[in-house]
Amino acid sequence: MTQCLFSLTETRNRCYRSLFSGSGLRSTIADLKDGTVMHCWVPKTRTESKPNLLLIHGLGANALWQWGDFIQHVTPLFNVYVPDLVFFGGSYTQRGERSERFQAECVMRVMEANMVRRVSLVGLSYGGFVGYSMAAMYGDMVERVVVCGSGVCMEEKDIKEGLFPVTDLDEAANILVPQTPHRLKQLVGYTFFNPPPLRWLPSCFLLDFIEAMCRDYEQEKRELIKAIAKDRKLSDIPKISQPTLIMWGEHDQIFPLELGHRLKRHLGDNAQLVVIKNAGHAFNVEKTKEFCAILKSFLVDFQLPAESSPSKWQNLN
Repeated sequence: MTQCLFSLTETRNRCYRSLFSGSGLRSTIADLKDGTVMHCWVPKTRTESKPNLLLIHGLGANALWQWGDFIQHVTPLFNVYVPDLVFFGGSYTQRGERSERFQAECVMRVMEANMVRRVSLVGLSYGGFVGYSMAAMYGDMVERVVVCGSGVCMEEKDIKEGLFPVTDLDEAANILVPQTPHRLKQLVGYTFFNPPPLRWLPSCFLLDFIEAMCRDYEQEKRELIKAIAKDRKLSDIPKISQPTLIMWGEHDQIFPLELGHRLKRHLGDNAQLVVIKNAGHAFNVEKTKEFCAILKSFLVDFQLPAESSPSKWQNLN
């Protein structure tokens, strides 16, 4: 395969790092002293009058890439913390744990190391599993919860019963941790309602992204995916008590919208479900302005948006 003359991925990485730094964040490394090392972006200067906000990324790329187009919208309002989950970015462990509970423990230890005593959180996809676990485990520290396209209420049997487009976990891992341009195109197709035209992009650019984002810890990431579903039952999922906003793309193919309705039923009146029209799993990218406006309403104004996607948001993108 022909190699590109420069790395588009690394160029964008530098842009995102500059954007994070320019938004008042700095890169830190925390050694948890148990074989685990966590990378996290934290405020250069914490403002005590601002609330704290934790942004938790999903599978596919590191925190920079998943929050890069969003970060400047929230740093004026919050003390923002953006960790790389274990096996992403600069975070890793020598321990054998692969559960979202373990990820939640690691993130919370980073928050404690930064003297964060109260925090609201937003979790994208896999990050929603981690954030939900944090809310269940650390109810006295987590104030408000936003779960974005995260199948927290899925059950292991849902896979075999055809709720998902892919009915085999190994095949799902092949797509979610892509190792070829074909698999990366599949992932993008499943993630976006209106996918970007990758067919026009030379394969060397796709391979460049794969080399930078998907080669490291490939097996460990596959194990994370399998750990999500293993023995998962709705009856075992705790009900969190914090005010919770559930956001979902209308055409999500990674975690179908039924799982958003299931989580709303599970949590009852304590939660609200907002469906983003004409968007897929990556609605935070496809509908960034709408996403930001709804988050501000919930996290700053302490208002729960109306059920489904209210008309006042729909013309923002």
